[in-house]
Amino acid sequence: MLRSSLTRLLAQAWPELEIVAQARNGREAVEQYQTHQPDVCFLDVHMPGMTGVEAARQIGRGAHLVFVTAYSEYAVQAFAQGALDYLVKPVDPARLVDTVMRVRERLLTAQQAPDIEGLLDKLEARLQKKAVPEPLRWIKAIVGQSLRMIAVEEIDYLRSDEKYTLIAWRGEDGKVSEALIRTSLRELLDQLDGADFIQVHRSVVVNINMVSHVTRGENETATVYMKGRPEKLPVSRSYLHHFKQM
Repeated sequence: MLRSSLTRLLAQAWPELEIVAQARNGREAVEQYQTHQPDVCFLDVHMPGMTGVEAARQIGRGAHLVFVTAYSEYAVQAFAQGALDYLVKPVDPARLVDTVMRVRERLLTAQQAPDIEGLLDKLEARLQKKAVPEPLRWIKAIVGQSLRMIAVEEIDYLRSDEKYTLIAWRGEDGKVSEALIRTSLRELLDQLDGADFIQVHRSVVVNINMVSHVTRGENETATVYMKGRPEKLPVSRSYLHHFKQM
């Protein structure tokens, strides 16, 4: 929702701007940056797996960075020197126009992106004082007549089923099980640890720790095989970069 809103506001404030990619988390942001080498990156401070600050460190001075944050009190102090721009959620259209003007001025005058290490250190220190939401640890599901608490670490994969999500997991006895919950895959994905769970298809998310092997298919697709399970899960072209070493 934030990405869609920001895209719409940017189209109004900066019609000539070409948005080359969008990312769901910090790790994807870095991958998309390396692929497209954009001049400007808008980074949310809090993202699953890799934060916006960590992503910014990897992007470095390669692009002009604009942080999007819900915490104005430390953003104002962290960026007081003006080396970086920031936007407070929900993004104010007038504030975005100011940011766009500053970024465009830098681009037009061919100014190099500033050295941001010092400011990132300040921001990271403030972030560590904030309560960052813990990744999801348990998922509640009705199995038969019982309410089951499924440990996230036991999940093999999740598959979207319209407004529902199929949870495939194995218990302590190693028995494979499935349950359908009334929560969308998108909602769950935002709460899962991005270091363990990756999206491989618009309707499939896998626990990378439970993957047995991956085989390449035709037209830049692939198939994921899970440990101890017969299912073959599709990898679409958009997510093949997770297995680019193949």
